Amino acid sequence: MGQHYLKPLFAPGSVAVFGASERVDSIGQIVFSNMLDSGYQGALFPINPKLAEVQGHKAYASLFQISDTVELAVIATPPQTVPDIIEDCGKHGVKAAVIITAGFAEAGTTGQALEHAVLENARRYGIRLLGPNCLGIMRPEIGLNATFNKGGANSGRLAFVSQSGALCTAILDWAQTNDVGFSSVVSMGSSADVDFGEILDYLVSDQQTQSILLYIEGIRNARSFMSSLRAAARIKPVILVKVGRHAAGSKAAMSHTASLVGSDDAFDAAVRRAGVVRVQSITQLFSAAKALSCGFHPSGKRLAIVTNGGGPGVMATDHAIDLGLEMATLSDATMEKLNQALPPHWSHANPVDVIGDAQVDRYQSAVRACLEDANVDGVLTILTPQAMTKPLEVANAMIDISQQYSKPLLTCWMGESQVAESRSAFNLARKPNFRTPEPAVEVFSYLASYYRNQKLLMQMPGPLSHHLEPDVESARMIIDGALQDRRKVLSEMESKALLSAFHIPVAQTMIAHSPNEALLIAQQLGFPVAMKVNSRDITHKTDAGGVLLNLANAQAVTAAYHEIFDNIKRNRPDAQMDGVSIEPMVVKPNGRELMVGVTTDAVFGPVITFGAGGTMVEVMGDRAVALPPLNTFLVNDLIQGTHVAKMLGAFRHMPPADLAALESVLLRVSEMVCELPALLEMDINPLIVDEHGALAADARVVVALRQPSADRYAHMAIYPYPTHLISHWQLADGSSITIRPIRPEDAEIEQAFVRGLSEESRYFRFMFSVQELTPAMLVRFTQIDYSREMALIVVTFEQEKEIELGVARFAINPDGDSCEFALVIADTMQGKGLGQKLMIALMDAARAKGLKTMSGEVLKSNANMLKLMTRLGFGMEDSAEDATIKRVVKEL
Repeated sequence: MGQHYLKPLFAPGSVAVFGASERVDSIGQIVFSNMLDSGYQGALFPINPKLAEVQGHKAYASLFQISDTVELAVIATPPQTVPDIIEDCGKHGVKAAVIITAGFAEAGTTGQALEHAVLENARRYGIRLLGPNCLGIMRPEIGLNATFNKGGANSGRLAFVSQSGALCTAILDWAQTNDVGFSSVVSMGSSADVDFGEILDYLVSDQQTQSILLYIEGIRNARSFMSSLRAAARIKPVILVKVGRHAAGSKAAMSHTASLVGSDDAFDAAVRRAGVVRVQSITQLFSAAKALSCGFHPSGKRLAIVTNGGGPGVMATDHAIDLGLEMATLSDATMEKLNQALPPHWSHANPVDVIGDAQVDRYQSAVRACLEDANVDGVLTILTPQAMTKPLEVANAMIDISQQYSKPLLTCWMGESQVAESRSAFNLARKPNFRTPEPAVEVFSYLASYYRNQKLLMQMPGPLSHHLEPDVESARMIIDGALQDRRKVLSEMESKALLSAFHIPVAQTMIAHSPNEALLIAQQLGFPVAMKVNSRDITHKTDAGGVLLNLANAQAVTAAYHEIFDNIKRNRPDAQMDGVSIEPMVVKPNGRELMVGVTTDAVFGPVITFGAGGTMVEVMGDRAVALPPLNTFLVNDLIQGTHVAKMLGAFRHMPPADLAALESVLLRVSEMVCELPALLEMDINPLIVDEHGALAADARVVVALRQPSADRYAHMAIYPYPTHLISHWQLADGSSITIRPIRPEDAEIEQAFVRGLSEESRYFRFMFSVQELTPAMLVRFTQIDYSREMALIVVTFEQEKEIELGVARFAINPDGDSCEFALVIADTMQGKGLGQKLMIALMDAARAKGLKTMSGEVLKSNANMLKLMTRLGFGMEDSAEDATIKRVVKEL
């Protein structure tokens, strides 16, 4: 409610520049010169105790000589002066500061102590800091250029946020010559205070920003980053580059899975779930942004290519297949249209080769036919300048056509002098155009990724996915028992018991501590059997000689027991052995050996992996990665990301595998991750799946003690749908209601609810006149992040249709301890105790989050709400900002 707390950073009414200077090429001189040259519209104060005047403006020795309010401080003075400057800013009421100065935590222990002092002073006065060691911040529209970049930036609709100041300067230089404008340019520096998440939060609600571009080197707070990224991507395209894709993990892994998944895999999985497009280069960053800003509505990955040259069409096709795109199969109706419009010897396939002598009419007919085909998601048009070609005429026709269709239409005019005019026309119309086919195909792949990732973003799985609930208590007892024994690795028996608690089918296993015991167990289970060493110290049992299969009689079992013991003594003399595990030989002639795993990423927490299994798992390297929680849609997406997915259908003589059983296992693993914070790593390898079901033949689990938290899902980067907040009630009149957290699919009933409110109720809720929710408001209200906000709705069923009767919501404030709430009840349901029930549920949810205070704003004319607040124990005071409002506050 009210203005965003980072407004003094992004839209300050006044700026003080500490260290403003006359010395040529000093940072203080460049920053102050930039503020003057960019035409900053607010009050500007140079602060330098050694000078009476800086660049023609009166200089001030300190803040205390300035009687006016200063909203933003820009600091370009030596690091040892910064703590006192922040102290002075606090006393003067400054609310934001940009620390350009370097020499803090990155400079060793002295710098760390200085940074600590700066942060202490800033927190004491509620000052938010950008930096230190950053290039600064730009808001071209208001003339704010608080950077030491040589030159400014054009005003535009792109926001660019970067962890690298050097990269910012290069991009700003490139942007000037490529007619790219910015709403904001933010250099994060070392992010000692304000981080990516908070910057994204501001940009989501910023009217000037249409798309958000990010350059990322590393993430400090995964939950904040994911939460803000998902919130932003629901409303605006977010495109990012992250460097360090091939950084090798330094920690020796304790299981297969941890050795397979580098941090970049987890990052990639995270941004897919956030609905974001990840590109690999700065050029691609701006190309993708330009394509997404053209009003295209990407809907899939099926590409059609129209070209006047066979070679470029083949180049584009090869690259499209390399990137996992599909070459669209044109419908019979489209083929008929093309046969009528093109010469008899056209290619009769996709790519559509319109032949070298093609004029504008041929291009128009072919491109329109492809765009109108339901099997086509986008078109790439390629032109090579041949003797009879008229590049500009065709370019103008493509510009005209692109405005009539929502499907992406990308253009590649090859050559230079003969197509220069065409490129200028495309640029003037702000249409994406390329010099060679490959970058054009890459941009289409990013549009396709955007569509796919937006669908992933819409998924809101709960922590539990089955009606048959797991035995979470037993599972926790198994883990607690191991941790009390100071063990991190569960035995095979414990690991399988853990899987059984979550209803994952496991091979029946028994432990033998002598050859005679082994023989008795084998006879009980029935021949043939498999025997494996039972040791917490051995991950790769086969490599150590600890696995023997297909043991068909008593003699083989007795011999195998001795052989396993001898092999381990020779190959792994350091390993502690606890007998030999014996299980029936799993005979599944049609079985596919798969692997399902869990590992814990240092930044993003638990990650689920799936791929080919068996002993060749590391060599094959076939795996896909997803962040939990999962639902059926996300599980299918995970499976389809692997090569082994092709073997799950009917394959040679084998019937199709039971995909439902595989999905069930993956969903159960997601449940384990959600409900068992101590689960650090897990391998189910192999998981054998055939036409009859799935069976975990072997499992290994690593656990670790976690600090207890009020937030039951604090260990996860993506908060599950909070099913534990669902409750069912009966009102005094006998009608049944359900109180539950809102979901994305509630958009329709939320809109109907707001439309059905009286004008007075709408005004009491929004404090301005509103008839219905805008699309952006609807997204914000229904696609929420449960880790930072909550919306509980009351629903009932009328004629088998769900109806919304009320909604209460809170949003956590930046301090992390307090929240702001809002409540509205349908006019027909007021006076029935619904508001009180909903508020009590909301306050309980806030308490469970560890929040200490809940506050809100109520119009003084809203007598019923004020009475409810009194009954619930809220204190009241007049708003300092608006005489018509009461501020209500309650300690939770």
